[in-house]
Amino acid sequence: MKASSHVEQAVLALLQAYADAYASRDINRLLELHADDADVVMWGTGGDERRVGKAEIRMQAKRDWSQSDSLAMKFGWTSVSARGPVAWVSAELAISWSAGGRQHSVQARFSGVLEQRDGGWCIVQDHFSLPATEQATGDSFPLQAPTQ
Repeated sequence: MKASSHVEQAVLALLQAYADAYASRDINRLLELHADDADVVMWGTGGDERRVGKAEIRMQAKRDWSQSDSLAMKFGWTSVSARGPVAWVSAELAISWSAGGRQHSVQARFSGVLEQRDGGWCIVQDHFSLPATEQATGDSFPLQAPTQ
């Protein structure tokens, strides 16, 4: 169900606050945006980046920041839906960072589940991913898919 404009604006504001907290390396603000639940989940783009709970989310952010000199996120296309106190968002995302004197950037994807609590919204799950670059446009699967 498409979110009301009020809910959509609140979710987009939260995404901007998320990007701002990452860019300014404000760990307290970043953690405030997430639910206090022990099972809050953050998925990153790395194979080992499954974080459960705020302590692990803190560790991931600190790892990201230790491996970069600066980092910026810019949300592009977004889709926000909601039902009751739960909203879900999908977005395209440009991530840029500098490390070792070099600039880097990727086009990424973001999805999240948010819950309205005490009059505000918080993240209960967020997921970052990168498109499979080895998958050609129009193909449903990467041609060089790993075998098991």
